[in-house]
Amino acid sequence: MNLIVSAIGQGFLWGLLGLGLFLSFRIMNTTDMTVEGTFPLGAAVSVSLIVQGTNPFLATLAAFVAGVLAGLVTALLITKGKIPSLLAGILTMTGIYSIDLMVMGKSNVSLLGKKTIYSLAFLQKLPQYFDSVVAGTILMVLVTCDLIWFLSTDFGQAFIATGDNPQMAKSQGISPQQMTVAGLMISNGLVGLCGAVVAQSNGYADVNMGMGTRTIVIALASIIISEVVFRNLGLASRLFAVGLGSIIYRLLLLAVLQVGLSSSNLNLISSLVLAACMMLPQVEEKLRLKQTFMKGLKHD
Repeated sequence: MNLIVSAIGQGFLWGLLGLGLFLSFRIMNTTDMTVEGTFPLGAAVSVSLIVQGTNPFLATLAAFVAGVLAGLVTALLITKGKIPSLLAGILTMTGIYSIDLMVMGKSNVSLLGKKTIYSLAFLQKLPQYFDSVVAGTILMVLVTCDLIWFLSTDFGQAFIATGDNPQMAKSQGISPQQMTVAGLMISNGLVGLCGAVVAQSNGYADVNMGMGTRTIVIALASIIISEVVFRNLGLASRLFAVGLGSIIYRLLLLAVLQVGLSSSNLNLISSLVLAACMMLPQVEEKLRLKQTFMKGLKHD
């Protein structure tokens, strides 16, 4: 039972990562590898500030700002430097690694004995692992509601229109460059926030957290699984579904580990789960066409 509760709690926390990538990947149609660096950056900034005595909530906010700045760098490389989005993200991600080392002063920093956002009195009274479930739920609801509000504003609608059709948006007086900058800043801000809350939940920050495409695979899994399981949803419902997709992904990994497979195979398992979810709609479409064809033969 504790393992399931822990998986649900981690699912909610990592769901913030899925929301961040949803903005760039689904709405802006941009391949942004910056998230591979923004996640550990958020962790490094928040943990380092907490160790130095900063209020954990201010440290978490600082992690969001750090993510915003990382997104700004990538956006400027794309819009001003005319560098392809994939390469721009890789360049920023690579540079962030050195920044993480400068921020932490070493490759790993522990929060042992330090107060975090999970040190609130009402969270401490909860059963084991329920603190991450409650904190994750609160964060997911707040962030998702804020995103829904943002996307319903005129600026948010321009943001969506740019992702759908940049040329049409430009003809309507919308600046695609400005929307790209804003989108990547908000997206990476959420990823930095996710890095902060996950690091505080784990009790440490490591310079290699989420590196090696693991971060982007987790985020993509949250998005793809939510779209496969919860179909034909509006934008607001899709945003909420991302958090549920993250939980399902965590539970799938837990189930696989319970079968007896080694945790060293998690990256392989994650890739297989993601590939299967991405292929499922095509498989179902082929089966549907086959059934229709067979019914037509029987009717004839």
